[in-house]
Amino acid sequence: MERIKRLAVFCGSVMGNDEIYRVETEKLGKEMAASSISLVYGGGNRGLMGVLAHAVHDNGGNVIGVLPKAMIRPSVTEGQVEDQIFIEDGMHNRKSRMYSLSDGFVALPGGIGTIEEISEIFTWRQLGYTNGNVALYNINGYWDPFLKMLDKAVEDGFLSEKVRESLIVEDNPERLFARLEEERISLPDKLK
Repeated sequence: MERIKRLAVFCGSVMGNDEIYRVETEKLGKEMAASSISLVYGGGNRGLMGVLAHAVHDNGGNVIGVLPKAMIRPSVTEGQVEDQIFIEDGMHNRKSRMYSLSDGFVALPGGIGTIEEISEIFTWRQLGYTNGNVALYNINGYWDPFLKMLDKAVEDGFLSEKVRESLIVEDNPERLFARLEEERISLPDKLK
């Protein structure tokens, strides 16, 4: 398996109610920088997204931001630390650019946008549109209800067990990166 060079990370544009989310996000960013993994993220400086970008940047890592034009305003962009920025016409183009730039995909805690982003790239993985591994950084058990829903989908015959097993779930950055680089699960052709 090839080493991860660029990792798309989806996470909240707010901090959440528990300090552990900020602490663990910062820890992940430091580990990305130490591992020479570039961050590809939705751009901006707010919430966990800003914490992550600053942690990667402040520890010598590379930060690539992808923003839709509609979000170019001071409340979002003030204090940005990106080494490279892509401006896209809308959210679909933003995500498509992020996906094309990345070798792997991780979601930290976040709201409906984060859930949508990780669900979409997991669908792309299932359909073979990407070979990059997809993972959840499960801080404080945040993703446990989502995982229960996926397990219910398997139980009721809407999701194959092999696809469910391909989703990497970790609460430790070192193990997360090791699994992203080492694990390769071949998925059956969904269209057959």
